[in-house]
Amino acid sequence: MRVSVFLATVGAFVLSVSTVAAEDAAEPAVVASAVFPEANPFGHVVNGEKNSLLLNIENKSGRNVTLINISGSVSHPETHRLVKNLTTTKFGVTLPEDVKLELPYAFYSEFKPGDLRLSVWLEHSTDGETYRVSVYDSVVTIVEPEISILDFKLIATYLMVATILGGLAYLAYLNFVPQTRSRSKKSFTSSQPSATTTATTTGAGSYQEEWIPEHHLKKFKKSSGAATSGDEISGSELSSTEGRKRKGKK
Repeated sequence: MRVSVFLATVGAFVLSVSTVAAEDAAEPAVVASAVFPEANPFGHVVNGEKNSLLLNIENKSGRNVTLINISGSVSHPETHRLVKNLTTTKFGVTLPEDVKLELPYAFYSEFKPGDLRLSVWLEHSTDGETYRVSVYDSVVTIVEPEISILDFKLIATYLMVATILGGLAYLAYLNFVPQTRSRSKKSFTSSQPSATTTATTTGAGSYQEEWIPEHHLKKFKKSSGAATSGDEISGSELSSTEGRKRKGKK
């Protein structure tokens, strides 16, 4: 009888010790979930843009835990084959017991449009042990960003790229394409016959003889010659008359 009581006491003690050890070895109760912001109601992941998730974390373990980091990955939705690991955001902050915390998690996407599985988790430590808690695990849709005509950044980028490519193409053309310049010298010579014009000056003015008919010109030359000789005679007679007057005065 005494032996059975002793064995029962020893068994109860061992059971209580194992229960306490199991409770100490159990993972701390840290509850976490994630949702997309209200601006992204369909949960699309946009390529080339900053995508965000809002994480709600609550420590229900009854003891303090240290939040180490938040990370994620993208995998194939059917085969679960890893496509790429996402950004790891480190925190290293203490999360007291029975405290709720909201943290953002941002990542960038450069994947082929379609459906992929997005997995996000957080890691925390307690008493030197590290634990991982799943935060988000669902299939999301990868989409391309919407292109707007009034997107000035995109237009400026296209103009800059076009200018650089145009300059490089012009330099390549100057350096590698042989320059064939055809120099054709054309001499324009205008041969104008030099017409000799004879201008005759009279008391009334000058005139060109080439415009006067030939028979009129001959008559005019004869009359002008006679007038010239007459003038010369008149001059000689005038000089002889003046000489006679001077002798008479003497």
